[in-house]
Amino acid sequence: MKIAVLREDPSLEPRVAATSETVKKFIASGATVAVEAGAGRPAGILDADYGTAGASVVEGREAVLADADLILAVRRPAALHGAKHGAALVALMDPFGNEQALAELAQAGISSFSLELIPRITRAQVMDVLSSQANLAGYQAVIEAAAHFGRAMPMMMTAAGTVPAARVFVMGAGVAGLQAIATARRLGAVVTATDVRPAAKEQVASLGAKFVAVEDEEFKAAETAGGYAKEMSADYQAKQAALVADHIAKQDIVITTALIPGRPAPKLVSAAMLSSMREGSVVVDLAAERGGNVEGVTPDQVTQKDGVTLIAYTNMAGRVAASTSALLARNIFAFVESMTDKETKALRIDRNDEITAATLLTHEGSVVHPRFAPAAPVAPVVEEGAV
Repeated sequence: MKIAVLREDPSLEPRVAATSETVKKFIASGATVAVEAGAGRPAGILDADYGTAGASVVEGREAVLADADLILAVRRPAALHGAKHGAALVALMDPFGNEQALAELAQAGISSFSLELIPRITRAQVMDVLSSQANLAGYQAVIEAAAHFGRAMPMMMTAAGTVPAARVFVMGAGVAGLQAIATARRLGAVVTATDVRPAAKEQVASLGAKFVAVEDEEFKAAETAGGYAKEMSADYQAKQAALVADHIAKQDIVITTALIPGRPAPKLVSAAMLSSMREGSVVVDLAAERGGNVEGVTPDQVTQKDGVTLIAYTNMAGRVAASTSALLARNIFAFVESMTDKETKALRIDRNDEITAATLLTHEGSVVHPRFAPAAPVAPVVEEGAV
């Protein structure tokens, strides 16, 4: 099996889909690996590192794609000119709302796999790219906030007086939120957090933070079987917004992390809430890629509104690319390994496998994933006797 590792557009994506560590593993498993020149540089991996690991470093996209059986990328490539019919693509495919791009991959004969759709089951934990990347995004969100906050994070008692601890409020206690809580606590901040999932309350408390939420009957049922947050009713959102508005006015740093798969990010922080915060406060919006949780944020910009700094990087994980690439590459290796035939060393696409079925978008010329496949045309109903 020949594997091609693509170079991302460095202005959009500094991460890389394979590291020298995983290249060694692929080669040890019987594959050959070609890496597009410069692929790892934004993540601190030189072409020479890939060469030492046993890969061939190739100039040009079409050259690296030539005869590749498996293509690895961080983001869905805009074009795969030179890829052979029947090749497989593994990447963060961003399938929601990109039906035309999926149709083009199907027409090109590419079997594409969406890493975002890996199911959250025990067997797939080592492949869970959303968790590994969100973990470091949550960490980096606190680092970015601390860098823009004009005061110290921990309480400091000095001969000249006491410096109070920063107050940090994390909205959304998923993987990113929990890591943000833990990081802010390590830096000495007083941390509170909120989430619509009941299970989050215990997780927040276990990290030493205080939980803030309207805990009514809707709250108790606000979690899907897969562990994701459900979209809440307008009534609940209004009650929660009132509670949050009062709480936000007292905070120094707010970090929002709420995302619903396939949907625009819910608006959690209004302009009125921002104006209630004192000058010098910081808000980090980790949902900027889906429209943002905060009213008035500008994607990929750091802006000021009523004296509050708004940070809205759409690729927070990419701001610590060396670490996120290392984890992402291991996720991808585990995913590919699960589909590799141990005898032939070739990729084996078993559509009866739970992980394969959940992630396979296009195959054998068609969009095959039930969530994205075009609806079959409905045959006209002809009544008996009609002409």
